[in-house]
Amino acid sequence: MPSDLKILIKHQDISKAVDRLAAEICKDYHGKNPLLIGILKGSFIFMADLVRKINTPLQVDFVRLSSYGSGTESSGKIKVISKLTEPVKDRHVIVVEDIIDTGLTTQYFVEYLKRKKPASVRLCALTEKPSRRKTKTKIDYLGFTVPDKFIVGYGIDWDEKYRYLPDICYIE
Repeated sequence: MPSDLKILIKHQDISKAVDRLAAEICKDYHGKNPLLIGILKGSFIFMADLVRKINTPLQVDFVRLSSYGSGTESSGKIKVISKLTEPVKDRHVIVVEDIIDTGLTTQYFVEYLKRKKPASVRLCALTEKPSRRKTKTKIDYLGFTVPDKFIVGYGIDWDEKYRYLPDICYIE
C-alpha cells in the first residue's frame, strides 16, 4: 500500500457491513424483484459483493455519472456518461452508491429516476460524508459514516487510482 494512505475501514468490517445491508434489503424486498442500479465506476465492487449476498431475485443495471473529473472536489456539475438500459417504470429501484459526499450527484439521479415513475426508489450507500453534504439526501441503507477525508479503495478512486485496495483508506 502506498505510504501516503492510511486504513480507515478494514476489509473485514466492510464485509460485515455488506452482509448487514444485504440482509436488510432481503427483508424489505423479498418477492419484489428489485432493480439495483449502480453508479459507476465507484460502486462496482460494493455492488458485486452486495448482489452476491442478496438471496432474493433481482435485476441490475448501471449508470455512469460524473461530477469530479480528475480533482478531489466535486465540480457540482453532473454529467451523464452512460444511461440506463433497464426500464424503471413501476419497478422497485435501489440506487447503489460508493459514497454520498455533497449529495448533488445522488440527488440529481434520484430526481431523474422519479420522473420515470418507479414503484419506489431507495438509496443504498457504502459510505457517507455528512460534513460535506449540500442536499438533504435520505440514505435508506448505509454502511459507514466517514470523516471529511478523501477516501479511496474498495472501488473508490482518485483519478482512476487505488480502486484495487481491499480496505477503505484515506489520503494524508
